[in-house]
Amino acid sequence: MIRSVVRGTGAALPRRIMKNADFEGMVETSDEWIAQRTGIRQRHIAADDETTASLGEAAARAALADAGLTPDDIDLIVLATSTPNNTFPATAVEIQNRLGMHHGFAFDMQAVCSGFVYAVTTADLYIRGGLARRVLVIGSETFSRILDWNDRSTCVLFGDGAGALVVEAGEGAGTIADRGVLAASLRSDGAHKDKLFVDGGPSTTGTVGHLRMEGREVFKHAVGMITDVIEATFSAAGIAADDLDWFVPHQANKRIIDASAKKLGIAEQKVVVTVNLHGNTSAASVPLALSVAVADGRIKKGDLVLLEAMGGGFTWGAVLVRW
Repeated sequence: MIRSVVRGTGAALPRRIMKNADFEGMVETSDEWIAQRTGIRQRHIAADDETTASLGEAAARAALADAGLTPDDIDLIVLATSTPNNTFPATAVEIQNRLGMHHGFAFDMQAVCSGFVYAVTTADLYIRGGLARRVLVIGSETFSRILDWNDRSTCVLFGDGAGALVVEAGEGAGTIADRGVLAASLRSDGAHKDKLFVDGGPSTTGTVGHLRMEGREVFKHAVGMITDVIEATFSAAGIAADDLDWFVPHQANKRIIDASAKKLGIAEQKVVVTVNLHGNTSAASVPLALSVAVADGRIKKGDLVLLEAMGGGFTWGAVLVRW
């Protein structure tokens, strides 16, 4: 059977690093307060000349180089983002053009922090359906553009960045030993919209708006929802937590990551954590964490890797991949 196999990874981060202490003169907070409640120590903030498209392009080029491929080898670009360069066209087509790619097709996917997990499953379906052989899956965000910098409960949490994967069609035997995407579970529930949203949009206010979040409510639902889709993915693949080599969760809050891993029985040493370095980069957080763990040699060919994310909507999902 056809499997969607990871061929390369890449990442890009804005030049500017903003540490927790930098907020102390802006809002009523402290390095200790932020780190204790979230695990975040710093985040990258995009300059005026750094956009979702430019960061996405840089991550895509890095992933292509890692794969030993060029844009000519790609059939499809799926960009997960909640902070596009324009309302339309899709920022994916801008990245396509920046790469010098004038064939194939490209589109954006909007599932907020779950966007990259949704995008990987979408790429897998296009590959298994025969409509694409190689796909660039990108998560790129500039959340600093939609933050209320006077709201200490949200402005300290988010950062900017991009990560990318190249996935391509490969042959598998249809077993858990195959390389590539093995199983996935996706969910959403719009009843939770008001717990995490942006208070603007073309069809409502005609403005971009700012991010608004009920942090305690999000935390309350997060662990249960995350474990729900992960257990469904385990069941679909016929595995248990002990079979995993690595767990790469959405990097939103260290306490959510720890609680989820504990509830699922995933050993702490198997969890990839980069929230301390990047903050919450929404759809970019999972591919950024992947790129770090691949670059430092933790994730290796043949490893069984679980990706997970939850975002506004609520949306949430998990994908199991044999590296």
